[in-house]
Amino acid sequence: MVSEEEVMEVLEKIVDPETKVDIVNMGFVYNIEVDGGKVDIEMTLTTPGCPMQKVFVSKVKESVGSMDDVEDVEVSLVFEPPWSPEMMSQSAKKKLGWNKI
Repeated sequence: MVSEEEVMEVLEKIVDPETKVDIVNMGFVYNIEVDGGKVDIEMTLTTPGCPMQKVFVSKVKESVGSMDDVEDVEVSLVFEPPWSPEMMSQSAKKKLGWNKI
């Protein structure tokens, strides 16, 4: 069975084309639940109207869905709590020159 940590490693390979930072370090991934072959991912984006919504959801489903033992991937986009730069990892903040946040 796949673990939450393994799913997180796969998600770290999905990069936001605008910032060149992966979605995990951007703070977009809120929760991962694994139940046998089913993986539920709760994530956000910088804004509810982000034009990359469909692209990110598709990439997450495709990437996680290609993992061994994963049969189904559900992605829920949520905007509570709203994303803010404070949610980024220190390495993301440094890469973007926002390490004062």
